[in-house]
Amino acid sequence: MGQDHIRYDILAQDALRGVIRKVLAEVAATGHLPGDHHFFITFLTGAPGVRISQHLKAKYPEQMTIVVQHQFWDLKVSETGFEIGLSFSDTPEKLVIPFNAVRGFYDPSVNFELEFDVAAGEDDESDSAEITAYPVNEADEAEQKSPAGDGPKGGGGSVVSLDSFRKKN
Repeated sequence: MGQDHIRYDILAQDALRGVIRKVLAEVAATGHLPGDHHFFITFLTGAPGVRISQHLKAKYPEQMTIVVQHQFWDLKVSETGFEIGLSFSDTPEKLVIPFNAVRGFYDPSVNFELEFDVAAGEDDESDSAEITAYPVNEADEAEQKSPAGDGPKGGGGSVVSLDSFRKKN
């Protein structure tokens, strides 16, 4: 097989990031998510351009997953990324996330998932870079109804681990 000088893999990932950009831009324009839609967005906390508080960076030094659902504010979307206000343990936080830092996007309401190859650093192993989100059954989903961005249920927001979505071996 010949060498890919065009880099279709990069072009395809950029196009799929455009899907996230368009969806978030529509949410930003209306101020709410349509229907039952909500998003799990996983990103690398140390990626260039990511701005989060030192507290969150210390708690999630490599990656974190946010949930955009009922309670969020100041969602702004640009060509290169987005910023959003979310509450973590009743503490408001502003996050700035470039689209190139996003590793996963999942909307469980319609079982839509995107995964991206994002280099975490020079010594990153490809196994640790794999993120796979799978649909959850209703009982598991009910347990996760109070993650970050979901509002005051359960005493504040929290970050959801993707381990509950990983394929069991």
